[in-house]
Amino acid sequence: MSAVSSTVYDAVERALSELESEFDVRAVLAVARGSHAWGAASPDSDYDVGFVFVEADCRRYAHLDGTRESVVEYATATVDGHPIDLEFQGWNVTTFAKLLAASNQGAIDLLRSPIRYRTTYDPDPLAAELERTFDPMDLYHDWRAIASNTYRTYLSDHLVGPDDEVFPIRDRLAKGYLVETDDGTTTIAADDERFTETATRQTVKGNLTVFRAAASARYLKRTGERGDHDLPALEFESFLEEQAPAVFDADRLECGHRLLERKRRGDGNAVIGDRVGREFAHPPRLIDPAVHARDGPDRTRLNDVVDAMIDASR
Repeated sequence: MSAVSSTVYDAVERALSELESEFDVRAVLAVARGSHAWGAASPDSDYDVGFVFVEADCRRYAHLDGTRESVVEYATATVDGHPIDLEFQGWNVTTFAKLLAASNQGAIDLLRSPIRYRTTYDPDPLAAELERTFDPMDLYHDWRAIASNTYRTYLSDHLVGPDDEVFPIRDRLAKGYLVETDDGTTTIAADDERFTETATRQTVKGNLTVFRAAASARYLKRTGERGDHDLPALEFESFLEEQAPAVFDADRLECGHRLLERKRRGDGNAVIGDRVGREFAHPPRLIDPAVHARDGPDRTRLNDVVDAMIDASR
């Protein structure tokens, strides 16, 4: 089970209070995100904090310019004599509710985080409700996008073209490259001076991020096809040990375990090549709505959540 020390809790609370003063907001829920939330943190991992905030002056919700949708801030703190980096990503309560209505992966996982720095609003009832009512198709496409986009950025060797556009290399040909485009593939000549070949640093961390997202998408699709969309556990080791064996073979599971173990012991930046594979990293773009789509969270209920969070901020 993921955990952080009491001194980290204190550091997060101090930084969160400073952020509230700077932006004139009130955080009603703040939790760990990233590797600390899903059990892949190493001793040198940064601390990512997700939070939901309400404008201190609620009249702003009626103003013509509206309110800020999000807040992203970075801070440093000293814990037990060592500096730590804190990254805060906050959503306005209305933005958060819209993301939940869309079965957004990040918003759902914020509710499920086991490390909670502030719970002025109790997330447990809402988390349980979202686990029952999420739209599997929306969530699948979130996970699929994370897997394919992260693979494209961090694991694919690629050509960099005009305007820094990235083209992942699918194959090296006798006189050029077969590269991936948004709508398929194309061939680029080796002597085309507009393009430069660049190799990515294929790290443990990059591989693990792709593996987790692709496995979550594929697991959600497979369990839906068997009659019940099973939400992948947030804690990744639990997912690998308790859920994934019903879908993936032993070699795939072993790959996930090895990546997780190396990340935990501090090897996240070690370059290891592509251990996930292009095919696994790209779950199918099209899935059957008749099987995988449902209405999703009740919007009237989410309006009630907005009201409750505003009330909790007072």
